[in-house]
Amino acid sequence: MDRHITSSLRIPAASFQSFVSVGVVVFIPIYDRVVVPIARSITGKPAGITMLQRIGTGITLSFLAMVIAASVERERLKIAVKYGLVDLPNETVPMSVWWLLPQYLLFGIADVFTLIGLQEFFYDQVPNELRSIGLALYLSIFGIGSFLSSFLISVVEKATSGPGQDGWFSDNLNRAHLDYFYWLLAGLSAVALAAYFYFAKSYIYNRRNCL
Repeated sequence: MDRHITSSLRIPAASFQSFVSVGVVVFIPIYDRVVVPIARSITGKPAGITMLQRIGTGITLSFLAMVIAASVERERLKIAVKYGLVDLPNETVPMSVWWLLPQYLLFGIADVFTLIGLQEFFYDQVPNELRSIGLALYLSIFGIGSFLSSFLISVVEKATSGPGQDGWFSDNLNRAHLDYFYWLLAGLSAVALAAYFYFAKSYIYNRRNCL
């Protein structure tokens, strides 16, 4: 994609990961100064929304980020076909890289809701004697998620590639189908979100101040 900021300055591709952190840093004061007071005035709860509602909001935003990622990648592939760049993977697709910015920022905002909510939940909802274990369980989420991510990528790569066939993760991104993979992740997020809502609605908080 076209990564030029000016005619002579081009943003490094890997630097886009930093926009997730930018989303976190920018949104935290907005959440604290704007979102919470508005939510508090509506719900009458000190925290505005409960921990479980915060986590659910983050999962929903993560789902939306994957939908946006799939849509942008699909558009990029269409442009590559339009300009005859399918078999020219080293050529720049005439599409601005800033189309990727919304999904990165949305992931950062989702982290503000989900990760902070999870940390509070695992710390607050376990018995006082087991709070250190609660934090360990919270951190284990990232390890389990990394293993599942690697497993999913391996399965998809094996299922979609073969002799003379470009898989979803082809080295030639113009023949790959990352958009399909993003849609798969969006579908898995939707299933996980539905399961989360099903179990969360019957959860009883251990402390009244969580409400």
